[in-house]
Amino acid sequence: MIDSLHQNELKLFVDSVRRYFQIITKQEPQITSAFLGTGDIDGYDFNGIVTFSGSYNGHVIVSMPPQLVRELLLLQGETDLSESNLLDAVGEIANTLGGNARKALGPALQISVPVKLHGSSGVKARVRKHPYVITLRWNHQPAMVCVDMEKRH
Repeated sequence: MIDSLHQNELKLFVDSVRRYFQIITKQEPQITSAFLGTGDIDGYDFNGIVTFSGSYNGHVIVSMPPQLVRELLLLQGETDLSESNLLDAVGEIANTLGGNARKALGPALQISVPVKLHGSSGVKARVRKHPYVITLRWNHQPAMVCVDMEKRH
């Protein structure tokens, strides 16, 4: 049997995104919306995806425009702003959110290594009918986290 996520399970992803930006940038992002997606989800150019299996199935996608990823890297003292390094960075953010999910959802949650995709079509190809979408803005830059997972019994 498969169950959709409960509000408190979804809230942990919102809190995890906030905490990530707070730690890395010392500035909390503005969560601009959190909604159940219906139809196509338009992402940004840089996407990091971690897949879950075990107690939950599905994945989390972090989608950001290049300028936001560059700013995050610069804040961390990184000078390599190549496309491959931007992809690595967004993959690492997805991995961090996945690790935080495991702490909250239990050790039976297995997490894949991050998959990194360039181009917004990567998000559309990966999501099912009704993913949970968190949109945010940090330092005038938009971003999105798409939580597309179900609890297994």
